[in-house]
Amino acid sequence: MTTTPSEQGQGVSLGMPQLPAPDYPDDVRARLETDAREIIARYPGSRSALLPLLHLVQSEEGHVTRTGMQFCADMLGLTTAEVTAVATFYTMYRRKPSGDYQVGVCTNTLCAVMGGDAIFEALQEHLGVGNGGTTEDGKVTLEHIECNAACDFAPVVMVNWEFFDNQTVGSAKRLVDDLRAGAQVEPTRGAPLCTYKETARILAGFPDERPGAVEASGSAGPASLIGLRLARGEAAPARVVHPRDGGPQRDAGDAPPHDTSPAEHLSSHDAPQDTSSSDPAHPAGPVAEEGE
Repeated sequence: MTTTPSEQGQGVSLGMPQLPAPDYPDDVRARLETDAREIIARYPGSRSALLPLLHLVQSEEGHVTRTGMQFCADMLGLTTAEVTAVATFYTMYRRKPSGDYQVGVCTNTLCAVMGGDAIFEALQEHLGVGNGGTTEDGKVTLEHIECNAACDFAPVVMVNWEFFDNQTVGSAKRLVDDLRAGAQVEPTRGAPLCTYKETARILAGFPDERPGAVEASGSAGPASLIGLRLARGEAAPARVVHPRDGGPQRDAGDAPPHDTSPAEHLSSHDAPQDTSSSDPAHPAGPVAEEGE
């Protein structure tokens, strides 16, 4: 009996990865199995543990590899096809190596018109990468993202899913430069920043053990909660916002303007901010095609 070249695996490439996937080193697998069993025990049905398990393997290598998907399949009694279907559906699971810091610029409607498009275009040029690209030093991966429910603070940039609100082209450039330089960077609100691998482990359901990190998590900002306060019948404080265009002056008998405390985080809709609406040097507008 003879075989054709294709039957011998010669001359024809289907573009498929070589199977089976290589396994983790013994010590790594033993450690991951301990963590995986802890995750699986949280759920009455083991299959429900797949999402956090994918975060777990992502915390090991910085993206979901074939080895990681095989590990998840082995632990849950699933096929690799079932695991791959989930890993490729959600954008939070990376399919290729990426940076220590995932910098996501919201380009959904409100953020876009408030300056997100201009920020994303400027960062592509500044970093020399396209959408989904990673800088040569492996520090920053840039991507445009969909709404992160922070429209009150548009335009928003997220780094490893922590908020950086009311951004401008200039502030966004300084942010990525600081990340690449290893400088300490503080989110506008939320927990202190950590690497993408550390973030993935937290998303897998393991506690953030950094001192003060949990207490710093906070909640939504005042601009996001004003509707809830009004619905509860709570009186909003009187506020006089200085007009952007130097409009009419207040009369001498008028109440003094609202003095914003440092702890109050205004949104770009509450007061003059260096967004695209107030910074003529950086208007929002059409951007180049991705990757250009």
